[in-house]
Amino acid sequence: MYTIGLTGNIGCGKSTVLCMLEALGARIIDADKLAHQVMEPGSAAWYAIVDQFGQGILTPDGRIDRPALGRIVFSDPQALSRLEALVHPAVDAEIRAQIEAATEPVVVIEAIKLVEAGLHRDLNALWIVTCSREQQFERLVRQRGMSYEAARQRIEAQAPIEDKLALASVVIDNSGSLDDTWRQVLAAWERIFGAPSLPDGPPSCGQDADQTRQLSVLVSG
Repeated sequence: MYTIGLTGNIGCGKSTVLCMLEALGARIIDADKLAHQVMEPGSAAWYAIVDQFGQGILTPDGRIDRPALGRIVFSDPQALSRLEALVHPAVDAEIRAQIEAATEPVVVIEAIKLVEAGLHRDLNALWIVTCSREQQFERLVRQRGMSYEAARQRIEAQAPIEDKLALASVVIDNSGSLDDTWRQVLAAWERIFGAPSLPDGPPSCGQDADQTRQLSVLVSG
């Protein structure tokens, strides 16, 4: 099994690259979705988060109100660190369990905080998706409907991508067209020993493939 860690800062198009890798035959492990699962009402992480941040972050049905929690943690780096400390261990354990259960020859773990959580150390390769800061703002504001201030908070809550690039096995520049991104993904994929056969053409993956993702900066993915 060949394991790839896929990361990049918010708005850079990780989900677009993830979609392409899935079309190529990789098993996908989405840490953001796992974080949603481990934060379900009644879970150990749910109790810990409510204890830390109070009942005010809950919806009427008892679920964690992610926008409300986001307003707290994205304006306070210490609060964000406390939240990550509560969520990361549960997500990390589930990621490792899914890797062990996978039967595909290539497994991709997508996580926005993959490097910060140290998950990349146990993987065969680290792929980082990049784009310009201006494109990050444009995608968050236009595609996700964020205000400029909300976009700024989320972008500035993350470490500069330059801090991670030195660790990368592959860098995918997602600042151009989808065809450009696809060519880069294919070139990197073809270098993987034992990777499944390539499809006839590019998959239907858009730049806004991650449009519905919310608060992904909270987790190790």
